[in-house]
Amino acid sequence: MSVVTVQLGQCGNQIGYEVFDTICRDLHNSQGFCCKRENEVYQASCKEHFFNEERSGVPVARALLIDMEPKVISQTLLKAARSGRWKYGQHSHFCQKQGSGNNWAYGYSVHGPKHEESIMNLIQKEVEKYDSLRGFSTIMSMAGGTGSGLGAFLTQNLRDAYPNSFIINQIIWPYGTGEVIVQNYNSILTLSHLYRSSDALLVHENDVVHKICAKLMNIKQISFRDVNQVIAHQLGSVFQPTYSSEGSCQYRRNPLGGFKDPALYTSWLQPSDAFSEWRTHRAFNKYEKSAALVSNSQFLLKPLDTVIGKAWNMFASKAYVHQYTKFGIEEEDFLDSFTVLEQVVASYCNL
Repeated sequence: MSVVTVQLGQCGNQIGYEVFDTICRDLHNSQGFCCKRENEVYQASCKEHFFNEERSGVPVARALLIDMEPKVISQTLLKAARSGRWKYGQHSHFCQKQGSGNNWAYGYSVHGPKHEESIMNLIQKEVEKYDSLRGFSTIMSMAGGTGSGLGAFLTQNLRDAYPNSFIINQIIWPYGTGEVIVQNYNSILTLSHLYRSSDALLVHENDVVHKICAKLMNIKQISFRDVNQVIAHQLGSVFQPTYSSEGSCQYRRNPLGGFKDPALYTSWLQPSDAFSEWRTHRAFNKYEKSAALVSNSQFLLKPLDTVIGKAWNMFASKAYVHQYTKFGIEEEDFLDSFTVLEQVVASYCNL
């Protein structure tokens, strides 16, 4: 079952590169903790999920690179090719209108419709290579322009064109201190649109990842690449194949003792249905032991409520709203987004 990754904008392309490079480095590592047969099965399944094989023997990432300017894509393609372990295939870039880079409305209302046909044709050509498509994985910033506006537009198109395929959006939550002055507007518009059309949103908070770099990895001068590599390791470990100790191709699901407590879950959900453990005896990127938890819980409630509050305070004073209305996003669109997300907050509060 194949998964097509769509890397959107500067953030999506930089993290996408790190994800594929992490996976490919793992494939070339000595497994150490499982037998040769288990390692071979693991490697074959991983390649099937994320790479195409060329006659040259160099794996080609099942990914599309999309941005409004060529610089980031060119750098990403070059880094992958220089690794000698893997490379990219299809990619695309478009010209950006001056001064609109951080405007969600431009990405969604102008850039998306203008290049809809060419982007969807690229995706269709990629999908036609596979016998069986499982779905799509997008990587984007929540607060920027291309990644957020175009990402929301593209996700809606993917849902319409591939209604039976799974769509998961990997979204990067901005620093609370602020990267872009309109990041809270962009965030609520992105989240509300993805909520309607995506099957799942996998959120990575920059502030949380930054703390991992500082406190767990003891990095003194933390760069964006340090943050991106931590996110890539998390994504790589979550999406890697997991097999039983006998080496068969069946997933192994076992409840973990500490997560059996019914108090952790809603009354209508049994702990056995709410939590699954997926294991492999193979080391991941030389780590003998590592764990990643994907949780649908109240953990995101506070940052979500904070973003909504900050965006509403700006909207109430009509700050920067004109930058969106001139590209076709009306005040009613903002109100609809607030309503959707406030309902999400209310639902999580009732868990």
